[in-house]
Amino acid sequence: MKSVEERLQALEDRAEIVDLIASYGPHADSGNGRAIEEMWDAQGTYSFDTTTLEHSQLAGLVEFETHQNYMAAGCAHILTPPTVRIDGDCAVAINYSLVFVNREEPWLAERVSSNRWHLVRTEAGWRVAKRENRLLTGNPQAWELFSR
Repeated sequence: MKSVEERLQALEDRAEIVDLIASYGPHADSGNGRAIEEMWDAQGTYSFDTTTLEHSQLAGLVEFETHQNYMAAGCAHILTPPTVRIDGDCAVAINYSLVFVNREEPWLAERVSSNRWHLVRTEAGWRVAKRENRLLTGNPQAWELFSR
């Protein structure tokens, strides 16, 4: 049986991870590339579509033409609450993400994806070591992120 301290630490870890993942949407929608970069560990990566970004490239994510077009139209990156598994100083979280864009009425979900987050505890708190994002287009790789 876990001690009260261990149970409390697990709850605090889970809350910090959920908050970290939830912060991605507001950072992306406000064009705050530096805040996105700070979510990741120094060796962290983010892969989506056919692109993999290293930590040094993450701040530039909001400068991509596609992202700039989303922001100009009005967008909302929505991340569902993740399922989180913590194992010591490492964790895995899975969730959905949706990018809504204002294309007049109604708003359109232009991207609906599966996500797998690998997180590590650092001196600064939990950080993303790797995020994998795959569009839910019927491609089995997207569902595989949930089943690993």
